[in-house]
Amino acid sequence: MNRVSIASSSQAATQALGSALAPMACAGDVLILSGDLGAGKTQFTKGLAAGLGVVEPVTSPTFNLLLVHQGRIPLYHFDLYRLGTAAQLEDLDYWGVLEADGIAVVEWGDRFPEAVPSECVSVSIGIVSDDERLLSITGVGARGEALVHAWSLACAQLPGITLTAEETL
Repeated sequence: MNRVSIASSSQAATQALGSALAPMACAGDVLILSGDLGAGKTQFTKGLAAGLGVVEPVTSPTFNLLLVHQGRIPLYHFDLYRLGTAAQLEDLDYWGVLEADGIAVVEWGDRFPEAVPSECVSVSIGIVSDDERLLSITGVGARGEALVHAWSLACAQLPGITLTAEETL
């Protein structure tokens, strides 16, 4: 596994991280986002959506559980916060959507470890201060590792971003 730590100095920088991922995103890519309420999971997703060319507003799908946004490729935006068990994922066609024609972003995906696919990118967002965030990004599987490596290179020169570590586990 590849792991990268990235410090973000602002909400705009967190969005820029998502936007930087968009050009390399492919159908079937899955991002598992974790972090406390208000950590920036939806802000990150807004940046990814903008980079994919999504024009409608992107909000947290907390009450809908899944929102679909059309861009260069579809963005499937899950929020699993309100689910009680992994069995409820079947009602969302979770596995079918992950294998569909777009990129899937799963907020609170860490709540159900048994539902994390074998190829994905895990993004854990920690709150450092009101504006600052620390993202720990891990590539799982060959595609996840390649995506993290390419993404970290793309982020290295972004304003408000500090790439703090990269390691192979």
